[in-house]
Amino acid sequence: MIRHALALLALTLPLLPVLALPAAAQEEVLAGLSQSRISIDADFDGSEILIFGAIKRQAPVAGPGLEVIVTVSGPRLPVTVRRKDRFAGIWLNRDSVDVDAAPSFYAIATTSPLSDILSATANLRHGITIDRAIRSVGAPASIRDSNSFTEALIRIREEAELYQINENTIDLVEETLFDTSVSLPANLIEGNYTVRIFLTRGGEVVAESESLIYVQKVGLERFLYNLAYEQPLIYGILSIAIAIFAGWGASTVFRYIRS
Repeated sequence: MIRHALALLALTLPLLPVLALPAAAQEEVLAGLSQSRISIDADFDGSEILIFGAIKRQAPVAGPGLEVIVTVSGPRLPVTVRRKDRFAGIWLNRDSVDVDAAPSFYAIATTSPLSDILSATANLRHGITIDRAIRSVGAPASIRDSNSFTEALIRIREEAELYQINENTIDLVEETLFDTSVSLPANLIEGNYTVRIFLTRGGEVVAESESLIYVQKVGLERFLYNLAYEQPLIYGILSIAIAIFAGWGASTVFRYIRS
């Protein structure tokens, strides 16, 4: 009996790692963009990106309904947030907090209200919401309400349409085909914009995809941008010269009209 038990155990042990392996992902995102490159010139007044895709399945999936979340994130840059206080009848900048990295642009589109389709754990793991996309490591010890500075940054950029939350704007057909559009404002900065697509079931992320949009200044805008950052002295002298010439020209025109 002992010999038979040992033989059975020897046959069972090699199967244990196989049984412990997680099941393969059953859904995959196949996504596309209406354009992957945006050129900023003197006439640029914003753009609209169409994001579309399909969901590829290995087998039928049972369970809660499928939901889709799309995020578009601009370059992450450090920013200083200052708070004004009234002092002697004058509003002055008093406290400030340095945010380590904040997206210059961030948009979220969903099939349903975000709070219904994304759990706090999944949000923490993938950094989907705007507050999770902003990284602020620490603040001066004298400031006890550092979260209010991050909230103020989000509020200011929402008013400028740089941060957007567009719930219920993704069309999902038969849990297979989806599409949405995201409006990009005119005051974009150069850099790579990351498009992330998340599939969720029961608030948990079951699949994701990532693409890039390249934003670059062209023409005169590109020349002035490079001149300002690569040759600041020449840029400053040129700016002063243009201002002097414009003032002299306006003065000459007015003298001519008056005479």
